[in-house]
Amino acid sequence: MVEPVGNHYVVARRVYSENSFDEEHEKLHRYHKNFWDHLKLYFRCSPQRVKKVALRMFPVISWLPAYRFREWILSDIISGINTGLVSVLQGLAFALLVNVPPGYGLYAAFFPVLVYFIFGTSRHISVGPFPVLSLMVGGVVTRLVPDDAIGNGTATNTSAIDEQRVMVAASVTFLSGIFQLLLGLLQFGFIVIYLSHSLISGFTTAAAIHVLVSQLKFMLQLPVPGFNKPFGIIYTLESVFSQITDTNIADLVTSLLVLIIVFVVKEINDRYKAKLPTPIPIELIVTVLAALISHFVKFEEKFNVAVVGKLEEGFQAPVAPDAGIMQNCVGDGISIAIVGFAVAFSVAKVYSIKHDYPIDGNQELIAFGLGNILGGSFKGFASSTALSRSGVQESTGGKTQIAGIISAIIVLIVILAIGFLLAPLQKSVLASLALGNLKGMLMQFREVGVLWRKDKYDCMIWVVTFLAAVFLGLDIGLATAVAFELLTVVIRSQIPSCTTLANVGRSNIYRNRKDYTDIYEPEGVKIFKCSSPIFFANIEFFKEKLISAVGFNPLRVLRKRNKALRKIRKMLKKGELQVTPKGLICVAHHTLESDDELDNNRMEELDQPTDMADLPIQINWDAELPPGIIVPRVDIHSIVLDFSAVSFLDFSAMRVLQKTLKEFVRIDIDIYIAGAHEGFLEKLERCAFFDEEIKPSMFFLTIHDAVLHILLQKDIASSPKLKLAEKRSSNDCVITTSNGLRSRERTVRSCLPKYHSSPGSLGNVGTKSCVQEL
Repeated sequence: MVEPVGNHYVVARRVYSENSFDEEHEKLHRYHKNFWDHLKLYFRCSPQRVKKVALRMFPVISWLPAYRFREWILSDIISGINTGLVSVLQGLAFALLVNVPPGYGLYAAFFPVLVYFIFGTSRHISVGPFPVLSLMVGGVVTRLVPDDAIGNGTATNTSAIDEQRVMVAASVTFLSGIFQLLLGLLQFGFIVIYLSHSLISGFTTAAAIHVLVSQLKFMLQLPVPGFNKPFGIIYTLESVFSQITDTNIADLVTSLLVLIIVFVVKEINDRYKAKLPTPIPIELIVTVLAALISHFVKFEEKFNVAVVGKLEEGFQAPVAPDAGIMQNCVGDGISIAIVGFAVAFSVAKVYSIKHDYPIDGNQELIAFGLGNILGGSFKGFASSTALSRSGVQESTGGKTQIAGIISAIIVLIVILAIGFLLAPLQKSVLASLALGNLKGMLMQFREVGVLWRKDKYDCMIWVVTFLAAVFLGLDIGLATAVAFELLTVVIRSQIPSCTTLANVGRSNIYRNRKDYTDIYEPEGVKIFKCSSPIFFANIEFFKEKLISAVGFNPLRVLRKRNKALRKIRKMLKKGELQVTPKGLICVAHHTLESDDELDNNRMEELDQPTDMADLPIQINWDAELPPGIIVPRVDIHSIVLDFSAVSFLDFSAMRVLQKTLKEFVRIDIDIYIAGAHEGFLEKLERCAFFDEEIKPSMFFLTIHDAVLHILLQKDIASSPKLKLAEKRSSNDCVITTSNGLRSRERTVRSCLPKYHSSPGSLGNVGTKSCVQEL
């Protein structure tokens, strides 16, 4: 019963162990499904399940019939046009990162959008090229078709090399799509949880650095080969600076002007986004102006600048991926698949929370997998979502993926009709536009200071991920980052937080004894808390911390006691000890013997419980012992283990825990476990954890229940009157805490004579204020 009293509460109940609670309150026996039950349920077929599967596999049929045409169509059209223009420019720019002709970036901006419209669950992300993925695909392209394969650089050789590179990009994209599709079908959408925010932030920042370095050759128009190997970024910078005197000044000036203009206008867009009806399409404006200026001024002829060149009109026939290429880039395909999904899902989740609709991670994997398979078949490269492009689609009023279809139509128009207008555009302009979209990623450097103040482990993950991805490459860097992230989890769980608790404020609240001044620690009672799962890797650490908290090693004490009993038996046999009412008295000089002589090759007997049945007197280990017999004193009689934060206990740890608890029990220390989660006791019973020494009665609902039980039992054991009252009475005992919490103790089943605690004790927490009705 709970009664509110002002800002206090009053609870009247008995002190519960786990067993007594289950005896008093009937527990429902639930059937827990096993693997085969889940398998049958998964493959069950019914009309409702078919409909549910169809809606899940084809999300478009759930939201398209509910489309508010009059309210949303205009917003989607405006958003689609703006997003489509950005997609065209980013497709051309990011193709440079892949080391393929710019026109193939348009295919990557077109086909995945069509697939995502049907299979995707997010309404606001814009699917297409993403700089990090483009750079990862470009790394594979450079590795399998290096720059030195161009030879003498003739047009024929260059065209052949471009074809090979397009085929490599398409094959690795197709392979990553297969991996994404398989992961989605196997319901592995949860895999994204292993890529923390710190890891993704550090990885994308490192990728931005790689993008910046990779675009220097276009901005300066230098023949820099690709170095797709560890420390490749160092070799790239070395190559750039060794040729810095050959820089094309026209490309450099154009790049700097474009960068300055783009950064300034983007800053205006961010600062006045609340006042602007739509963001200023600076990429489109710069591209049109640059193309016109380049066309009329004839930059290519006068200044020998590199231009986009003629874009092929229309689509090429789909091609099958090259099996040989896919065999050489399996690891890259997995990395591209996971990174692409992680970034897209993170962005999609942000918009789903903002606009309050659900997204399905497994279905997202399927959508991106099919999109990459289709895009790879038409010689596109890997797609995900670009943060800036998705921001344009959402901020310009996009409501659904209808805006995505409109943007795909804009890309289609460029592919089929007006692509030739971009032929005179300088590649340095596209490189600058690619860098202009990296502002958000580069600004993530500011997170390092914030993470350092908030969580050192997350900060270390960010730094290690960044450094590994920058210097080892994106593929090896990602694997290193995931391994380091999991290592931090292992370290944190292997070295759990273990604390000694005390009662705070004379109530039922227990906290770390080092953090408060107004604490009470019951005499002879230690309360120990472990804030972590206990398993094979940290059980020894748990044991060491527990021994440190109590101040002695129970196994050492047990062995000392058994050795002392051997000495006492020997001395009694020789007549060197005499039994008196006051205890044992030494009547003769005892010859000292070494412990090795006493052990007599029977060390295993020293670990057994002390047996005094054959002695004429029971040895009090706290009293004075005969000369020459030294046994460590034990100042505690009970240990309470707070397992409220222990989520699981594996079998290996269970065996060590059982052995450790037995060592305490064998030196007459009572062990209590409080706050264990549901099913913990049942698991221990299944694993034969309990025996004559370790019993289920040691489990209590809360720490306070265990402490009250300990104090009550010690009071009963120390007072003959209390023992008599326990036998004669069946009334309830009310235990009242100082803040009004009262526990009605039916286990004692007696109304004990009223007495008060001494000054400095737990107050009413550990004493009985029973009203005796005679």
